[in-house]
Amino acid sequence: MALLGFVAIVVACYVLLYYYVFRGVRCLSPVKLKGKTAIVTGGNTGIGKATALELAKRGARVILACRNKKKAEAAVFDIRQESGNNQVVFMQLDLASFQSVRSFAQTILTTEPRVDILINNAGLMGSGCTEDGFSMALGVNHLGHFLLTNLLLERMQQCGHGRIVTVSALLHRLGDIDFSLMASKRGLEADLSIWRNFQAYCDSKLCNVLFTRELANRLECSRVTCYSVHPGIISTELCRNMSPWQQILIMPFAKLFFLDPEGGSQTTLYCALQEGIETLSGRYFSSCALQQAGHKGRDDALAKKLWEVSERLTGFTR
Repeated sequence: MALLGFVAIVVACYVLLYYYVFRGVRCLSPVKLKGKTAIVTGGNTGIGKATALELAKRGARVILACRNKKKAEAAVFDIRQESGNNQVVFMQLDLASFQSVRSFAQTILTTEPRVDILINNAGLMGSGCTEDGFSMALGVNHLGHFLLTNLLLERMQQCGHGRIVTVSALLHRLGDIDFSLMASKRGLEADLSIWRNFQAYCDSKLCNVLFTRELANRLECSRVTCYSVHPGIISTELCRNMSPWQQILIMPFAKLFFLDPEGGSQTTLYCALQEGIETLSGRYFSSCALQQAGHKGRDDALAKKLWEVSERLTGFTR
């Protein structure tokens, strides 16, 4: 009896922890998206796929903007089957190439009469350089999305009340921005240490928060709003870059406590769909609620300078 009582207490504690701490809150917005078009970068896997699926279930035309054609086409098939929505398509986009970003944007502007929701979801942590000579984290997580957003912005403004959601991370609090390093492209060897890869990722997530803040300032008189989000700790994302033995150690804990992709998509969906948050444009969200970003993420002067440097590095001019 004592053993059964102990097991019952353990199970009860797990249930309480999972549902009230680790599982996270849900996006409860009833908004439907019939006649709307949404773009999700990295929508072929993880929280991007979960986000795309929910948008499709609500009736949107959903464009999966992905690098890997095979995985993206498989995701399109899955989402169409589960949502019953045939307006889910794949379009090629490699955020590690400014040329690819420009080509994708031109295709959208030529073929799509409207863009209502842009989910800047794709991201990575790893070594190597982009086609344009930047670190992968900076190039993909920030510069590629910066260029993409600006190229599509006018079309979104023409459509009215658009939403731009950029997936950042809690780790933005550990980030820093070295403008001289960004501009010179120094120190970007393919064999960066694990620590430098991690720091580069944190830096890029800080860029996401600052980019969103400055974008909101520039959209002040527009009906398009923007938000940065921390999706939570996702089991698949956490384990993806670990060695096999590390995955074996962490996987049981991750499966028990960390968010699955559906749970990780909830704050993104909240910022894309929730009515009444328009006055909070440019702010940072987590667990479907407004949160305070780290102190560097609230620096308007730093955000403005990052924008100006990003314009030069991407070659974007309005």
